[in-house]
Amino acid sequence: MILAAGRGDRLRPLTDSLPKPLVEVAGKALLARHLERLAASGFRDAVINVSHLADKITARFGAGAHGIAISWSREQAPLETAGGIAKALPLLGEEPFLLVNSDVWCDFDFARWRGHALDGRLAHLLLVPNPPHHPAGDFTLERGRVGNAASPRYTYAGIAVLSPRLVAGVRAGDKAQLAPLWRAAAERGEVSGEVYRGLWSDVGTPERLAELETRLRKE
Repeated sequence: MILAAGRGDRLRPLTDSLPKPLVEVAGKALLARHLERLAASGFRDAVINVSHLADKITARFGAGAHGIAISWSREQAPLETAGGIAKALPLLGEEPFLLVNSDVWCDFDFARWRGHALDGRLAHLLLVPNPPHHPAGDFTLERGRVGNAASPRYTYAGIAVLSPRLVAGVRAGDKAQLAPLWRAAAERGEVSGEVYRGLWSDVGTPERLAELETRLRKE
């Protein structure tokens, strides 16, 4: 599942008329790049939730694009992360699935996680070293187990393998965020993770978008 329903308020005024998943980096829309890389990694189907300027996104990609068949989950208003996933569960099925935020740029190899087994856990998170704009991080990681301790902390990269059971308590159509569910599951020892130290960026503001463009030009 690709999360693509957010309004992208921090990228305004660009996102007043352009949905954030269609923002281009290095000449390519964020969502298009995700679809291409997922297809190259062996994935064939994706569920994408949309809300803000949804028609522009669905018109661009239709029922399939870049080798990926697409099922759309429409939200009248953005339902946040857990709410969007809960609404899309009928399209996702009962097995664990790869979850990707549409607004991250990362060269992580998705093929590593195709068919990833959670072994009874509720999630497996990709974490990255804390960027300057998020110095406090989100979670700790010790021996592959995600936790909520004080340090050392890492930032969630916007990429995970998720069990549908994590959002089983969220009613379809309700707003809900994933972070509290992950924190509670981590306290129970039900979340694993790993740290990725390759190229990663949260394209959340005009400044970070410009920084990423500059970095890619140099490489």
